[in-house]
Amino acid sequence: MAMKQIARKLGGTLHRFRNDQSGNIAVMMAFLFPVFLGILGLGFETSNWYRTRHAMKNAADAATIAAATNASSNYDVEAKAVAAQYGYVNGSNNVTVAAANNAACPDGTNKCYGVTITSTVPLFLSQLVGYQGDAVVNTKRGTQLTATSIAKPGNPNTQYCILALGGSGQPGITSNGSSKANLSGCDVMSNTSATCNGSNLGASIGDAHTTNKGCGVTQHSNVSTVADPYLSLASNIPADPCGGNYPQETNKGKGLPNSNQWSGSVTWSGYVKLCGDQQLTGDLTVNASSGAVLVIYNGQLDANGHKIQTASGSGLTIVFSGSNGSYLHAPTDTSGSANSVLDIAAPTSGTWSGMVLYQDPNLTTGVDIGSAGNSPTWDLTGAVYLPHASVNFSGAVNKSSNGLSCFALVVDNVTVNGTAYIYPNTLSQCSAAGLKKLATGGVPAHSQLVY
Repeated sequence: MAMKQIARKLGGTLHRFRNDQSGNIAVMMAFLFPVFLGILGLGFETSNWYRTRHAMKNAADAATIAAATNASSNYDVEAKAVAAQYGYVNGSNNVTVAAANNAACPDGTNKCYGVTITSTVPLFLSQLVGYQGDAVVNTKRGTQLTATSIAKPGNPNTQYCILALGGSGQPGITSNGSSKANLSGCDVMSNTSATCNGSNLGASIGDAHTTNKGCGVTQHSNVSTVADPYLSLASNIPADPCGGNYPQETNKGKGLPNSNQWSGSVTWSGYVKLCGDQQLTGDLTVNASSGAVLVIYNGQLDANGHKIQTASGSGLTIVFSGSNGSYLHAPTDTSGSANSVLDIAAPTSGTWSGMVLYQDPNLTTGVDIGSAGNSPTWDLTGAVYLPHASVNFSGAVNKSSNGLSCFALVVDNVTVNGTAYIYPNTLSQCSAAGLKKLATGGVPAHSQLVY
């Protein structure tokens, strides 16, 4: 009987225990609390990561704009300095700031600037749900956050068809009177000052390193100087083969040997090296289908009332080289005739592509040209490089009869008088004319974020 009562009581107790679930919650919470805590911690950490990445993106945007606007060899220094102002110091507190000037642009080029800021932050409660991050911070697990920005540079890209280097310190560009120059579609730059009286030269943009008074339809002063774009070509000038023998003109064009007098038709290719003054005794046609480079050592090219012309499909570069002294190193005309003409198109390929006249930059005397475009007339296609010359335009500059509309001039300083005419340039034709490189610079534009 007692056993039955004990069994009934025990059975009732077990039944009540089975039906009583009040303790299950505590057991379940014991298991789930770390999970809840981990999820809550992950939420807080994710929110912190978002805020941190947002701040990094702001810093990267500012640093990228600074780098693209700087657009010089120390663009990366500029970028890191700006990022530091936002609290992201390269190499400190697990932060890396990397800048590049060859980032991919939306237009498919790689001329954009990019800045990437990377920061590694430690993990806290998110590890409770099994997230172990992707980095280590001071022997502890962490996660790496990255923000990247890309900007299109607003660096100067004005293309100049006239650049006055101003190494002599003289005013780079001067015009007097109502010049007939029409440089529409062309921009001009002086590395010193520019003053145009009576005419703005018709240039679309006129820039000057110091003060610009009247040059260009749109005028800028205090513009950064522009580097010499053709200086390096001098390394391609052949060594002087003349052995000190440089025949010179005397008595208004007389006294030259027959080897220094030219007329008729010639076929040239490669380098043609001539010593001393060279004179036309009749019109001269140059056939140079593969391009030729005429190098005159310590001598002038005297048109002498005649025309030197490149044949159709031909290209010629005339280089003046030698040494300083009493020599002339320029195209001239001793006859005073209006029939003197340089009608030359530059080669369209090769080392001297696009260059029609070139004075050796080592020459500093005998380089000035007092009546360019007048005696002789200039009908030229290509670039004219006279880095130490003072050039006075008082006549016409037109394109070559057998060339495209492309003219560029680099001088020390230039004066354009009222009677001067310089034809409207079509810079879009310069590439086809062989001139792939023009002097560039200008007023910096604002950089633009593209990512």
